[in-house]
Amino acid sequence: MFALVDCNNFYVSCERAFNPQLQDKAIVVLSNNDGCVVARSPEVKALGIGMGVPLFKIREEVKKYNILTFSSNYALYGDLSNRVMKILGSFTPEVEIYSIDEAFLGLSGFKDIDLTTYTMEIRQTIMQWTGIPVSIGIASTKTLAKIANRVAKKSPSGLFDLSICPDQDSVLQKIDISDVWGIGRKLSNWMKEQNIHNALQLRDTDIPIIRKKMGVVGERLVRELRGESCLPLEICPSPKKETCVSRSFGKVVTDLTELKEAVAHFTTKASAKLRKQQQCASALTVFIRTSRYASSPWGDTATLALPVATNDTPELIYYAMRLTNRLFLPDVPYKKAGVIMQGLIPQSTVQSSLFDTKDRYKSLRLMEVVDQINDRFGEGTIKFAVEGIKQEWKMKNENRSPSYTTRADQLPVAWCH
Repeated sequence: MFALVDCNNFYVSCERAFNPQLQDKAIVVLSNNDGCVVARSPEVKALGIGMGVPLFKIREEVKKYNILTFSSNYALYGDLSNRVMKILGSFTPEVEIYSIDEAFLGLSGFKDIDLTTYTMEIRQTIMQWTGIPVSIGIASTKTLAKIANRVAKKSPSGLFDLSICPDQDSVLQKIDISDVWGIGRKLSNWMKEQNIHNALQLRDTDIPIIRKKMGVVGERLVRELRGESCLPLEICPSPKKETCVSRSFGKVVTDLTELKEAVAHFTTKASAKLRKQQQCASALTVFIRTSRYASSPWGDTATLALPVATNDTPELIYYAMRLTNRLFLPDVPYKKAGVIMQGLIPQSTVQSSLFDTKDRYKSLRLMEVVDQINDRFGEGTIKFAVEGIKQEWKMKNENRSPSYTTRADQLPVAWCH
């Protein structure tokens, strides 16, 4: 038995959790650089404003309906997500964190417990301790739990147990094929051509037909809809194969110094991620791009195999700066840059080089101290001088709420490099 816990309108709920005056107000949260809508309150959904629509296209609606716009505050959202997941872990040891606002729970050991009452307690605890409303769908497979969660979102109780529903067929029949977990737009169009328009019809389709189109993934999907569990919980996620940090700039960048500041900043964030994952990169890629809307869009990429796999920030910045120097062209209006850490291996299995003279133990200890300070007082409390102080290239976030749960807004300390 599985349960899918999904935070309702998560980014909006995070904003409301620390500002009760936002309750019942029309709110949208915007993507990086305040570009597109990535979260909507129920009031905005009722106005017919879709997900992903660019802000400039709904300026009139924003003004007419007094819609409040917020820049993304990922530090806040990430912290509240961690709190929600820790609460879930206190109710069951089997937790698969599926995304920042979703988690699957394994309920196989709760046979003698009323699951409706138990999940209601989970929902109430999360609301009381974090202020985040959640919906919970229960079913015999993960795919059916996804469907149950869609029903739960429309239920006043926020709960729905598909496993005890007397008419499962009617529930599946109301789920459009495009809303079935794992069915994208192309597959949805193909299935409708095969007269498969809803989850019930997909469940009852012959497996060889689906397998021929989707392979074993499609067969598992059909079997899951039939109540046969084929997708176990991934309690220990697989190690990442690469880590990328990239952002669009708040303004056009034509100066090498500014570009290097941005790349150094992204490298710092990526290396901190590597250390949290306890991984090291064997190769580093830097890419720079002009705007995709430019008359002649242009971009370039450079990759370097590292002498020794590492997650040391100063070392990675050194190589990233070399690649940036190689890529930079004067008078080109750059609008985006990023770094990709590749060839990731466990930190514990790194092999040094015969000619490596770096004191890696000392560097590791230094990075541990930097991470501890930044974790405690907020990201960027200690930073490298090469990242810049003013960072005028940073993406727009004119309407970002305060970092209520961290101290990330305090004046950072520059660390020379």
